Amino acid sequence: MAVSVKEVAAEAGVSVGTVSNVLNRPEVVSERTVNKVSAAIEKLGFVRNDAARQLRAGHSRNFGLVVLDGRNPFFMDVTQGAQHRALENGYTVLMGSSDNSLTTEQQLLDLFEEQRVAGVLISPMHSDLSRLWKIREAGTPVVLVDRGSGDRSFSSVSVNDVEGGRIAVQHLVDLGRKKIAFVGGPQSIEQVQHRLEGAQSVIAGTADAVLQVMPTKQLTVLEGRAAGERILAMNPDERPDGIFAANDLLALGILQALVMSGSLRVPEDIALVGYDNIDFAQSAVVPITTVRQPAEEIGRTAVDVLLREAEVGADTVREQFVFTPKLVVRESTVGTANAS
Repeated sequence: MAVSVKEVAAEAGVSVGTVSNVLNRPEVVSERTVNKVSAAIEKLGFVRNDAARQLRAGHSRNFGLVVLDGRNPFFMDVTQGAQHRALENGYTVLMGSSDNSLTTEQQLLDLFEEQRVAGVLISPMHSDLSRLWKIREAGTPVVLVDRGSGDRSFSSVSVNDVEGGRIAVQHLVDLGRKKIAFVGGPQSIEQVQHRLEGAQSVIAGTADAVLQVMPTKQLTVLEGRAAGERILAMNPDERPDGIFAANDLLALGILQALVMSGSLRVPEDIALVGYDNIDFAQSAVVPITTVRQPAEEIGRTAVDVLLREAEVGADTVREQFVFTPKLVVRESTVGTANAS
């Protein structure tokens, strides 16, 4: 059983009110009494229950974070960055994964509201942000993560995914690849849309280049494997010579399918580019060229913005942070000799 404040008071020979003052306003208690109560706390192993006190105050010391896919190492790195910055400021982060489900996203937001979180960080599923408006109108600040706010109605921390898609496909075109496949989905995810837009912009300006869009239901390794198997089944004349996968998990699945077939070589027959720069991309059997997003920095910056918004209140100017993605060249596009 947890030790109660009454037990601490009895052990120290003081009133419950005095113990409360030592815990919350030690400056109004004599040093001798503080020492007595502190000794009783240490002896009994008392741990204060901050939850009730925080809820009475109207909020907790927790931030709620909703990510699209908790299995994706990119979002784990975002969470780690957010948690480190939150802890530095006396907060914790409660992370939930929507698993690309609007229903799950709404359930998580319900729970965070019930927990009276001090702020919400979210990578939303769709463009309809009406639920987030209601949360903010109730007094809880909201910051979009890995997703921009087109109308600047919310503060956001994101990456220029159009530029990311552009540099990925430009790299393939610069290598002489003309039949490019874009593998990714669902299209309802804004990041996927923007990466595709960047890819299309390169193809539109490149003579004789074509882009084939191969939608996926999710951004997972298994979906990548399935896409790779579809590519293997294509007529050789129609098969792409370059692939841009919307994230590294898809790229890993595609690579698995191609390598396991033994009939196509990466990058000699098909060059492959992913997105996110997760650790698994570098350690793959053929290290994968990818587009780097500063995941931990995104998480840290999002918490910084949330803290500022919580301090200033509803009248704050919505901040928009947009990081520039970087191409990381590896063997999946240029072979062992030319990889950087």
